[in-house]
Amino acid sequence: MVDPSGNESSATYFILIGLPGLEEAQFWLAFPLCSLYFIAVLGNLTIIYIVWTEHSLHEPMYIFLCMLSGLDVLISTSSMPKMMAIFWFNSTTIQFDACLLQMFAIHSLSGMESTVLLAMAFDRYVAICHPLRHATVLTLPRVTKIGMAAVVRGVALMAPLPFFIKHLPFCRSNILSHSYCLHQDVMKLACADIRVNIIYGLIVIISAIGLDSLLISLSYLLILKTVLGLTHEAQAKAFGTCVSHVCAVFIFYVPFIGLSMVHRFDKRHDSLLPVIMANTYLLVPPVLNPIVYGVKTKEIRQRILRLLHVTTHTSDP
Repeated sequence: MVDPSGNESSATYFILIGLPGLEEAQFWLAFPLCSLYFIAVLGNLTIIYIVWTEHSLHEPMYIFLCMLSGLDVLISTSSMPKMMAIFWFNSTTIQFDACLLQMFAIHSLSGMESTVLLAMAFDRYVAICHPLRHATVLTLPRVTKIGMAAVVRGVALMAPLPFFIKHLPFCRSNILSHSYCLHQDVMKLACADIRVNIIYGLIVIISAIGLDSLLISLSYLLILKTVLGLTHEAQAKAFGTCVSHVCAVFIFYVPFIGLSMVHRFDKRHDSLLPVIMANTYLLVPPVLNPIVYGVKTKEIRQRILRLLHVTTHTSDP
């Protein structure tokens, strides 16, 4: 931004538009968005509760699922409360440091989720391709270390982000085109050379999302090769254990890749498409993941039905 003397100055706050061109409808659109957020939180907390209380589910596959559910709750919570404040109360202002914190949280949590999805793919690879070694390779202490590594990796990849943003001068505008703070959106407002930020963003995408998706694809190619040599009954069982994870991978990576492509090629600042893609990326995976695992995973489905049955009987007079 520019101070009264005409010199460059650092931003002290940003304005979040919400949904460009739909300002009049935002109040009503907030109700279905809030409902989806409630479903996401309730669904993922239910998954965590079931796995936590059922000792028979204390296996790598379900522990990784708990990690995924926890990250989904945190990712959606990092943006939805502020989004609801924008839509319902027209609270469009966000302080610079709060914007940095939200940006760091969203991007680091996304990196952690990508790592957990990779760990889940590795779990399926060992379970199907090397079943006799599964119990010794993926022990509970090792699974815990993988979870800690996911956290450290996500934080480490995003640690330079606040530094790169904080040292940018902003002299054009302080209006962001999204409902929450994104690195791609904030750096476009800078009046300095942002090549370092662009290179940094590409390095993060390639080293995290690109590498993880490549390794996940490789693991499933190896799984497919192994499964094709099994009997039809064994093939159906093996594929059944992978369907939920494959759905979770597509639910996470397709919106992320779509959002990255839109930001790279859509140069219109007031375009609604990047905003819709960004909101989809943060809200749809947390909503769909517990539904997919609840429907496709027999053990989770049975526990949910049992929980609902107990709750229904408890509420009966």
